[in-house]
Amino acid sequence: MHLTDRIQQVVVTVSFAFCVIGSMIGVGIFGGTPIASAAGGALAADATLIAPASPAFSVWTVVYLGLAGYTVLQWFPTAASADRQRSLRIPVAGTMLLNAVWILVVQAGWLWVSVAVIAALLALLSRVLVILMRSRASGLLERLLVGGSLGVYLGWVCVATAANVAAALTSSGFDGAGIDPAWWAVAVLVAVGGVGVALAVRSKGRVAVAAAIAWGLAWIAVARWDGAPHSVPTAVAAGAAAVVVLGVALSLRVRAATSAV
Repeated sequence: MHLTDRIQQVVVTVSFAFCVIGSMIGVGIFGGTPIASAAGGALAADATLIAPASPAFSVWTVVYLGLAGYTVLQWFPTAASADRQRSLRIPVAGTMLLNAVWILVVQAGWLWVSVAVIAALLALLSRVLVILMRSRASGLLERLLVGGSLGVYLGWVCVATAANVAAALTSSGFDGAGIDPAWWAVAVLVAVGGVGVALAVRSKGRVAVAAAIAWGLAWIAVARWDGAPHSVPTAVAAGAAAVVVLGVALSLRVRAATSAV
Protein backbone atom coordinates (compact mmCIF):
# COMPACT_ATOMS: atom_id res chain seq x y z
CA MET A 1 0.00 0.00 0.00
CA HIS A 2 1.30 3.48 -0.89
CA LEU A 3 1.90 6.19 1.69
CA THR A 4 -0.70 8.25 -0.19
CA ASP A 5 -3.35 5.64 0.63
CA ARG A 6 -2.55 5.88 4.33
CA ILE A 7 -2.69 9.67 4.25
CA GLN A 8 -6.07 9.54 2.50
CA GLN A 9 -7.41 7.08 5.08
CA VAL A 10 -6.36 9.41 7.89
CA VAL A 11 -7.91 12.40 6.12
CA VAL A 12 -11.24 10.56 5.80
CA THR A 13 -11.17 9.51 9.45
CA VAL A 14 -10.35 13.01 10.73
CA SER A 15 -13.01 14.50 8.46
CA PHE A 16 -15.60 12.08 9.81
CA ALA A 17 -14.67 13.03 13.38
CA PHE A 18 -15.07 16.71 12.48
CA CYS A 19 -18.41 15.91 10.84
CA VAL A 20 -19.66 14.14 13.97
CA ILE A 21 -18.59 17.02 16.19
CA GLY A 22 -20.41 19.41 13.85
CA SER A 23 -23.55 17.30 14.01
CA MET A 24 -23.42 17.29 17.80
CA ILE A 25 -23.25 21.07 17.77
CA GLY A 26 -26.15 21.08 15.33
CA VAL A 27 -28.42 19.19 17.73
CA GLY A 28 -27.56 21.42 20.66
CA ILE A 29 -24.71 19.48 22.25
CA PHE A 30 -21.36 21.17 22.99
CA GLY A 31 -23.11 24.50 23.47
CA GLY A 32 -24.64 24.69 20.00
CA THR A 33 -28.14 25.76 19.07
CA PRO A 34 -30.40 23.17 17.39
CA ILE A 35 -30.58 23.90 13.66
CA ALA A 36 -34.35 24.51 13.82
CA SER A 37 -33.72 27.32 16.33
CA ALA A 38 -30.49 28.70 14.86
CA ALA A 39 -30.40 31.77 12.60
CA GLY A 40 -33.60 33.07 14.16
CA GLY A 41 -35.51 29.90 13.30
CA ALA A 42 -35.09 30.47 9.57
CA LEU A 43 -34.67 26.73 8.97
CA ALA A 44 -37.52 25.56 11.20
CA ALA A 45 -40.23 23.29 9.79
CA ASP A 46 -42.73 26.15 9.74
CA ALA A 47 -40.38 28.88 8.49
CA THR A 48 -41.02 28.58 4.75
CA LEU A 49 -43.24 26.74 2.30
CA ILE A 50 -40.28 24.56 1.23
CA ALA A 51 -39.35 23.43 4.74
CA PRO A 52 -39.87 19.68 5.36
CA ALA A 53 -41.64 18.46 8.49
CA SER A 54 -39.32 17.65 11.40
CA PRO A 55 -39.40 13.82 10.97
CA ALA A 56 -37.74 14.25 7.55
CA PHE A 57 -34.44 15.04 9.25
CA SER A 58 -34.20 11.51 10.65
CA VAL A 59 -32.59 10.75 7.27
CA TRP A 60 -29.39 12.13 8.78
CA THR A 61 -29.21 9.03 10.97
CA VAL A 62 -28.93 6.94 7.81
CA VAL A 63 -26.35 9.31 6.34
CA TYR A 64 -24.15 9.42 9.43
CA LEU A 65 -24.29 5.68 9.95
CA GLY A 66 -23.37 5.20 6.31
CA LEU A 67 -20.46 7.63 6.59
CA ALA A 68 -19.27 5.83 9.72
CA GLY A 69 -19.44 2.52 7.87
CA TYR A 70 -17.60 3.99 4.90
CA THR A 71 -14.88 5.40 7.16
CA VAL A 72 -14.30 1.94 8.62
CA LEU A 73 -14.62 0.16 5.27
CA GLN A 74 -11.94 2.25 3.59
CA TRP A 75 -9.43 0.94 6.16
CA PHE A 76 -10.07 -2.68 5.11
CA PRO A 77 -7.00 -4.21 3.40
CA THR A 78 -9.07 -5.05 0.31
CA ALA A 79 -10.22 -1.44 -0.02
CA ALA A 80 -7.03 0.31 1.04
CA SER A 81 -5.36 0.29 -2.37
CA ALA A 82 -8.44 -0.10 -4.59
CA ASP A 83 -8.62 2.46 -7.39
CA ARG A 84 -12.25 3.18 -6.58
CA GLN A 85 -11.42 4.12 -3.00
CA ARG A 86 -8.46 6.22 -4.10
CA SER A 87 -10.85 8.23 -6.26
CA LEU A 88 -13.55 8.49 -3.59
CA ARG A 89 -11.70 9.24 -0.36
CA ILE A 90 -10.85 12.91 -0.78
CA PRO A 91 -14.22 13.93 -2.32
CA VAL A 92 -16.11 12.07 0.41
CA ALA A 93 -13.90 13.64 3.07
CA GLY A 94 -14.67 17.00 1.51
CA THR A 95 -18.41 16.41 1.82
CA MET A 96 -18.02 15.60 5.51
CA LEU A 97 -16.03 18.77 6.13
CA LEU A 98 -18.54 20.90 4.21
CA ASN A 99 -21.36 19.32 6.20
CA ALA A 100 -19.75 20.43 9.46
CA VAL A 101 -18.90 23.87 8.06
CA TRP A 102 -22.54 24.33 7.02
CA ILE A 103 -23.69 23.67 10.58
CA LEU A 104 -21.16 26.13 12.01
CA VAL A 105 -22.14 28.80 9.48
CA VAL A 106 -25.83 28.39 10.32
CA GLN A 107 -24.96 28.60 14.01
CA ALA A 108 -23.39 31.97 13.24
CA GLY A 109 -26.58 33.07 11.47
CA TRP A 110 -24.91 33.53 8.08
CA LEU A 111 -27.70 32.14 5.92
CA TRP A 112 -26.42 33.30 2.54
CA VAL A 113 -23.00 31.88 3.34
CA SER A 114 -24.74 28.62 4.23
CA VAL A 115 -26.33 28.64 0.76
CA ALA A 116 -22.87 28.84 -0.80
CA VAL A 117 -21.62 26.02 1.43
CA ILE A 118 -24.52 23.69 0.68
CA ALA A 119 -24.20 24.45 -3.04
CA ALA A 120 -20.54 23.39 -2.84
CA LEU A 121 -21.62 20.28 -0.93
CA LEU A 122 -24.17 19.43 -3.62
CA ALA A 123 -21.57 19.89 -6.34
CA LEU A 124 -19.07 17.65 -4.56
CA LEU A 125 -21.69 14.94 -3.95
CA SER A 126 -22.54 15.09 -7.65
CA ARG A 127 -18.87 14.48 -8.34
CA VAL A 128 -19.00 11.49 -6.00
CA LEU A 129 -21.93 10.11 -7.99
CA VAL A 130 -19.90 10.38 -11.21
CA ILE A 131 -17.07 8.40 -9.58
CA LEU A 132 -19.53 5.76 -8.40
CA MET A 133 -20.98 5.48 -11.90
CA ARG A 134 -17.54 4.96 -13.43
CA SER A 135 -16.59 2.07 -11.15
CA ARG A 136 -18.14 -1.04 -9.67
CA ALA A 137 -18.56 -2.01 -6.04
CA SER A 138 -16.57 -5.02 -4.88
CA GLY A 139 -19.52 -6.55 -3.08
CA LEU A 140 -22.82 -6.05 -1.24
CA LEU A 141 -21.25 -4.34 1.76
CA GLU A 142 -19.59 -1.73 -0.41
CA ARG A 143 -22.77 -1.21 -2.41
CA LEU A 144 -24.67 -0.45 0.80
CA LEU A 145 -22.06 1.61 2.66
CA VAL A 146 -20.72 3.49 -0.36
CA GLY A 147 -23.31 3.57 -3.13
CA GLY A 148 -26.33 3.40 -0.83
CA SER A 149 -25.39 5.86 1.90
CA LEU A 150 -23.73 8.36 -0.44
CA GLY A 151 -26.74 8.16 -2.73
CA VAL A 152 -29.06 8.99 0.17
CA TYR A 153 -26.69 11.82 1.13
CA LEU A 154 -26.86 13.31 -2.37
CA GLY A 155 -30.63 12.94 -2.66
CA TRP A 156 -31.31 14.60 0.66
CA VAL A 157 -28.93 17.49 -0.04
CA CYS A 158 -30.81 18.18 -3.28
CA VAL A 159 -33.94 18.88 -1.23
CA ALA A 160 -32.03 20.62 1.57
CA THR A 161 -30.45 23.03 -0.91
CA ALA A 162 -33.87 24.20 -2.09
CA ALA A 163 -35.05 24.58 1.51
CA ASN A 164 -31.87 26.49 2.40
CA VAL A 165 -32.30 28.96 -0.47
CA ALA A 166 -35.95 29.50 0.49
CA ALA A 167 -34.92 30.17 4.10
CA ALA A 168 -32.28 32.69 3.04
CA LEU A 169 -34.71 34.51 0.74
CA THR A 170 -37.45 34.63 3.36
CA SER A 171 -35.09 35.88 6.06
CA SER A 172 -33.94 38.60 3.65
CA GLY A 173 -37.51 39.84 3.28
CA PHE A 174 -38.37 38.41 -0.13
CA ASP A 175 -42.17 38.27 -0.36
CA GLY A 176 -42.70 36.90 -3.85
CA ALA A 177 -42.34 40.13 -5.87
CA GLY A 178 -46.08 40.31 -6.39
CA ILE A 179 -46.49 36.59 -7.09
CA ASP A 180 -48.24 34.34 -4.59
CA PRO A 181 -45.51 32.59 -2.54
CA ALA A 182 -47.31 29.29 -3.06
CA TRP A 183 -46.62 29.48 -6.80
CA TRP A 184 -42.98 30.25 -6.16
CA ALA A 185 -42.91 27.14 -3.98
CA VAL A 186 -44.56 25.08 -6.72
CA ALA A 187 -41.96 26.30 -9.23
CA VAL A 188 -39.11 25.36 -6.89
CA LEU A 189 -40.60 21.91 -6.28
CA VAL A 190 -40.98 21.34 -10.02
CA ALA A 191 -37.30 22.22 -10.36
CA VAL A 192 -36.33 19.82 -7.56
CA GLY A 193 -38.42 17.11 -9.21
CA GLY A 194 -36.68 17.83 -12.52
CA VAL A 195 -33.28 17.48 -10.86
CA GLY A 196 -34.43 14.22 -9.31
CA VAL A 197 -35.55 12.84 -12.67
CA ALA A 198 -32.29 13.96 -14.30
CA LEU A 199 -30.27 12.23 -11.57
CA ALA A 200 -32.37 9.09 -11.93
CA VAL A 201 -31.68 9.00 -15.68
CA ARG A 202 -28.01 9.89 -15.29
CA SER A 203 -27.48 7.27 -12.57
CA LYS A 204 -29.51 4.64 -14.43
CA GLY A 205 -32.14 4.48 -11.72
CA ARG A 206 -30.11 4.53 -8.49
CA VAL A 207 -32.92 4.08 -5.99
CA ALA A 208 -31.02 5.51 -3.00
CA VAL A 209 -30.75 8.94 -4.61
CA ALA A 210 -34.37 8.99 -5.77
CA ALA A 211 -35.69 7.61 -2.48
CA ALA A 212 -33.97 10.36 -0.48
CA ILE A 213 -35.33 13.07 -2.79
CA ALA A 214 -38.80 11.54 -2.60
CA TRP A 215 -38.48 11.32 1.20
CA GLY A 216 -37.72 15.02 1.50
CA LEU A 217 -40.45 16.01 -0.94
CA ALA A 218 -43.00 13.82 0.81
CA TRP A 219 -42.30 15.49 4.15
CA ILE A 220 -42.65 18.91 2.54
CA ALA A 221 -46.08 17.74 1.36
CA VAL A 222 -46.98 16.60 4.88
CA ALA A 223 -45.78 19.86 6.43
CA ARG A 224 -47.81 22.01 4.02
CA TRP A 225 -50.92 19.84 4.25
CA ASP A 226 -51.11 19.42 8.02
CA GLY A 227 -48.90 22.19 9.38
CA ALA A 228 -48.22 25.88 9.10
CA PRO A 229 -47.84 27.59 6.77
CA HIS A 230 -50.67 25.65 5.14
CA SER A 231 -50.59 25.46 1.33
CA VAL A 232 -52.53 22.93 -0.69
CA PRO A 233 -50.80 23.77 -4.02
CA THR A 234 -47.40 23.31 -2.40
CA ALA A 235 -48.42 20.04 -0.77
CA VAL A 236 -49.81 18.65 -4.03
CA ALA A 237 -46.74 19.73 -6.02
CA ALA A 238 -44.35 18.20 -3.48
CA GLY A 239 -46.28 14.94 -3.34
CA ALA A 240 -46.51 14.70 -7.12
CA ALA A 241 -42.80 15.42 -7.53
CA ALA A 242 -41.96 12.71 -5.00
CA VAL A 243 -44.04 10.13 -6.89
CA VAL A 244 -42.55 11.09 -10.26
CA VAL A 245 -38.93 10.99 -9.10
CA LEU A 246 -39.27 7.63 -7.37
CA GLY A 247 -41.41 6.24 -10.17
CA VAL A 248 -38.86 7.15 -12.85
CA ALA A 249 -36.01 5.60 -10.88
CA LEU A 250 -37.91 2.37 -10.22
CA SER A 251 -39.03 2.08 -13.83
CA LEU A 252 -35.44 2.48 -15.00
CA ARG A 253 -34.32 -0.25 -12.60
CA VAL A 254 -37.08 -2.59 -13.76
CA ARG A 255 -36.25 -1.89 -17.39
CA ALA A 256 -32.55 -2.55 -16.79
CA ALA A 257 -33.32 -5.81 -14.97
CA THR A 258 -35.69 -6.91 -17.71
CA SER A 259 -33.22 -6.19 -20.50
CA ALA A 260 -30.52 -8.10 -18.66
CA VAL A 261 -32.60 -11.28 -18.59
